Parts: sequence; structure tokens; C-alpha cells
Amino acid sequence: MSNEVVLDIETQDAASGDNRSLRISVVGCYFFENNEYLCYEEHELPQLFRRLEHSGRIIGYNTKSFDYPIMNNYYAGDVASFTSLDILEEIHKTLGFRVKLDDVAKATLGVGKSGHGLQAVEWWKQGEIQKIKDYCLQDVKITKEVYEFGKLYHIVRYLDRLGTYHDIPVNFGGVPKQDTTINLTMGF
Repeated sequence: MSNEVVLDIETQDAASGDNRSLRISVVGCYFFENNEYLCYEEHELPQLFRRLEHSGRIIGYNTKSFDYPIMNNYYAGDVASFTSLDILEEIHKTLGFRVKLDDVAKATLGVGKSGHGLQAVEWWKQGEIQKIKDYCLQDVKITKEVYEFGKLYHIVRYLDRLGTYHDIPVNFGGVPKQDTTINLTMGF
């Protein structure tokens, strides 16, 4: 049984030049170990960090550049030190440029995202937390399915602006062994 976690965050404000100043509205996760989708609100992040500290690998899309710096505002250690697979980073290594998750999902799975992050910011301002959670978990589901496809077939696809499909070879591989368990959660 795998203890990998697929993760995505939504923020309270729109991205700006320095994303480290953004605050989290929700973090959506899929836990392979028990086939469970969960969302964590800002005040529940200590519970999430305890689970992440014991996960085998965190999987996401643009997690290292976007999600982790923001999550570090809430974490006593460095989230980037966790074993991770950033699907966008793997795509960038192969192609030399970045591709939107929506373009990868449409070409690989035949299903696109249900919206965009700016909608989640508007929902936050309107107090519609459940809409943010639903949207975030949909992104998590798409990321999980792209990951599973890539792990199984060693490719993902993207659709360029001209409507042409392109295969991207990927190696999502296994989880490297960790010698020690990270435990940096504050006990309060």
C-alpha cells in the first residue's frame, strides 16, 4: 500500500510577484494509503503537516514553485525537504518550457480543470468555502489521474495552442527510501 499524497493549495488572494506572502484558504489532498480525499482549512494545517511528515512522497503540479513557499509560512521546517514529485518540474525538464495542468489533463485524460485559481479567490472573498474545497479537490483528482497515467505509460500529453497533441516522456518512478522520519510539527 502506498503512502503517497497528492496535494494542491488555494489561496485567499491572487498571486503577485512574491507568492510567499499569500495565505492559504484550503489545501486539498488525496491519500493513497486509504483512498481518501480531504481538504484542510488554514486553521487545520497542523493536522495536515503531521500527516505529510509521515508520507512517502508528495505529488503535485507546480508544488515546488508555488505551493511549498506558501505552505512554509505555516510550517516550522521546510516543506520542500519532503520527498516530492512535481509533475510540472518533470515536464519542464523534458520540454524546456512550462505547460498548464489544464492542457496536460485535456490531452492526457480527455478532461480539463473545472475552473481557475482566480475563481477560488473570489469564492474566498464571498465566504464560499465549500466551492473552494470542491474546486481544489477536482484539481487534486486531475493531478492524481495525470500522475497515475504517467506512472503506468511513462508519458503524459499536452495540447498546444494550435490544437496539436504532443507526448512527453516521463519517469515518475518509485519513492526513494528515507533514512529518518521528519517531525517538525509544533505541539501546540
